[in-house]
Amino acid sequence: MFDEKSYSLKMDKTIEIFSKELSSLRTGRANASMLDLIKVDVYGQQMPINQVGSITTPEPRMINIQVWDVNNVTLVDAAIQKSDLGLNPQIDGQLIRLPVPELNEERRTELKKLIKSIGEKCKVSIRNIRREGNEDLKKLLKSKEISEDDEKSYEKIIQSITDNHIKSVDDKVALKEKEIMTV
Repeated sequence: MFDEKSYSLKMDKTIEIFSKELSSLRTGRANASMLDLIKVDVYGQQMPINQVGSITTPEPRMINIQVWDVNNVTLVDAAIQKSDLGLNPQIDGQLIRLPVPELNEERRTELKKLIKSIGEKCKVSIRNIRREGNEDLKKLLKSKEISEDDEKSYEKIIQSITDNHIKSVDDKVALKEKEIMTV
């Protein structure tokens, strides 16, 4: 039997990953999730920063990282500098301060383009899941497990689920763009 919920769940997962990517983009405010995608090469493996230190945002334009092991301070510093966040870490013992500069007009425009492209990739993934669902329906029809009427009604359901998820992506893109353009 055909289960449209599994495709909806796959689309939900795609949007979840998309949202995580969006939250890691730098807006004008300091946000601990900006560091989520940065991995530090410690103890022979890649670890997220929040597993080698405590991250706090004491002020709207400042992120502090209290690194637990003094030997990892330079590694965290290097990982942040290699990232494309454009932040300059200031080291004070085991504390790394990250001042978050205001976004200039050029950077805002770059970010808008980046947000749009991340949104497009997410929509492509959602459409691929829809295609996968429609192909599965054709297989079920061919093996006579469902009728042509069932296939048509399931295709409508999948299309409706797809439309809802794509609208959700568009809404998130618009919201993030508004957040970036707000000075």
